[in-house]
Amino acid sequence: MIRSMILLTVLLFFCGCATPQDENITGELKRWHKVTLKLAGPQAAEMDENNPFLNYRLNVTFNHPETGTQYKVPGYFAADGDAANTSATAGNVWRAHLSPDHTGTWNYTVSFVKGKNVAVSDAKGTAVAELDGLAGSFEISESDKNGRDFRAKENGRLVYTGKRYLKYAGSDRYFLKQGADAPENFLNYKDFDGVVKNSRMKDWKAHQQDWKVGDPTWKDGKGKGMIGAVNYLHSEGMNVFSFLTMNLGVDDNNCFPYVITDNKIQKKYPNVRKPIYVNAKRTIMDCSKLDQWEILFSHGTAKGMYLHFKTQETENNNLLDGGELGVERKLYYRELIARFGHNLALNWNLGEETTNKVSQLKDYCEYFYQNDPYRHNVVLHTYPGQWDKYYTPLLGNKSKLSGLSIQTSKKNFSQVFSVTKKWVTASNNAKKPWIVAVDEPGDASLSLRPDKDAGNSHEDGRRYALWGTFMAGGAGNEWYFGYKVAHSDLTCQDFRSRDKWWDFCRYSLEFMNSIPFSEMINRNDLIANSADNIKEGFCLAKEGSHYVVYLPAGGSKMLDLSKVSGEFDVQWFDPRNGGQLQVGSVSSVKGGQIVSVGNPGSKIKEDWVAYITLKK
Repeated sequence: MIRSMILLTVLLFFCGCATPQDENITGELKRWHKVTLKLAGPQAAEMDENNPFLNYRLNVTFNHPETGTQYKVPGYFAADGDAANTSATAGNVWRAHLSPDHTGTWNYTVSFVKGKNVAVSDAKGTAVAELDGLAGSFEISESDKNGRDFRAKENGRLVYTGKRYLKYAGSDRYFLKQGADAPENFLNYKDFDGVVKNSRMKDWKAHQQDWKVGDPTWKDGKGKGMIGAVNYLHSEGMNVFSFLTMNLGVDDNNCFPYVITDNKIQKKYPNVRKPIYVNAKRTIMDCSKLDQWEILFSHGTAKGMYLHFKTQETENNNLLDGGELGVERKLYYRELIARFGHNLALNWNLGEETTNKVSQLKDYCEYFYQNDPYRHNVVLHTYPGQWDKYYTPLLGNKSKLSGLSIQTSKKNFSQVFSVTKKWVTASNNAKKPWIVAVDEPGDASLSLRPDKDAGNSHEDGRRYALWGTFMAGGAGNEWYFGYKVAHSDLTCQDFRSRDKWWDFCRYSLEFMNSIPFSEMINRNDLIANSADNIKEGFCLAKEGSHYVVYLPAGGSKMLDLSKVSGEFDVQWFDPRNGGQLQVGSVSSVKGGQIVSVGNPGSKIKEDWVAYITLKK
């Protein structure tokens, strides 16, 4: 047999043919793409007494010999392997996904064991015959994708490198985000399997027009509205959307990964503050629904979308294992990592408005750090005003937390700058800079209102939240829709309700991505605003070469260049309309003194951005 394989390889080589790929490997075998190891394993069913999610542990070690790169990837039970389309609940297909970061030869080795609760323990287990120890190899070629697709060669996985911003692994660029934080029940969608009908179930009908030929669907055309919603955000230049993956016991009670064992609504559960929940067995996963989620998430990756996984809410903090890191929670995290962790841009949010103990949160962080092979960004969200209580004990080497998802409470967005700057500074001082994002700027009742009823939210939101976050050194925003307005955090089905707002966000990204923001820090002291009075403006600087002065009320500003030398160009950017940089009343200034940046020359009482750069 070995002699035959050698002879076949020699013949293929001299014929100029490629070596045949491993029959267990499927997918586009290109850098950054989802590559799947698909195994014919033990026959099982979701509801088996011998729980296939808990009592089997499939781990696959992928390694790239040329670079020494190695990933230990958790696998999972996949029913018949096509459950998104067949709704199968049983089968013998088991899968593991890799998103390879190098071209060339990759090897794999399978560890497949069985035993009680072995998926969430370090127990040795009993080997699954013929599969445990299985090994093979495959070849990865360069990516052929381009543009904002995260699978493009120059993009790739977003990685935490110990700096304030996530970095594209395929280049030296860093990532800033803008997009939707609402609706939190995004996944409460009629086209998914295993959903319970309620008054807030979504059809995303308004976005069916945005689905394009060639886009994915499931079950002969389902999913067009939701896929279209992602397409629309992409078309507006947005690069993030968020969703709860487990809201049992929460407002909507219809986004969760589990099989429903009883369609009746139960009325008592002691650990849930709002004790109404769907009776779902929290160790039995819904294979077809999760495969349908994956179609959505993979499409998001192809559209350059950062995926914000909100793993729980304040109302159900203690639903899994009473809040501890026990069997239910470990399995929940493991399944999320195994099924979706291959996506290139995402964060694991430990919980919205958390009320968990700090010790529990540390345990959650540690679990993701040890079990997510790609070590995606892990973030935390608290109630406004509880930042110190939760964030301080997690700073630096006290935890594996790598980012924040901040919520504020002022209708005029006035807290955003100061809170962002505080935690950018605190995490930097702790020698582990966090990725600080503001994902619920504003207040709970109104926040970012629809275009037709914008109130103050577009003007103040742009001035003090959108630009306030960036000028404080923050990594971007997701925008919450208040519960008292149309198209709210629970009822929104049309992202066009904020169509004008997305323009402001796109303009800000276009400007910020044109400057060396990763090398710049907040320097409000250079515009005589050491007290951080937000109405006076903000300054972001790489002292000596690049300065951004944002003026929320227009006018002009004095900039302290007394400690630097050289001549500097002064240009202006319009945050309301975007476009090219403009020349204002002052075209250049000289270092060694405090200078006036002049004014933009028109509409000087509106907000403007002055960009001051050292002449080349």
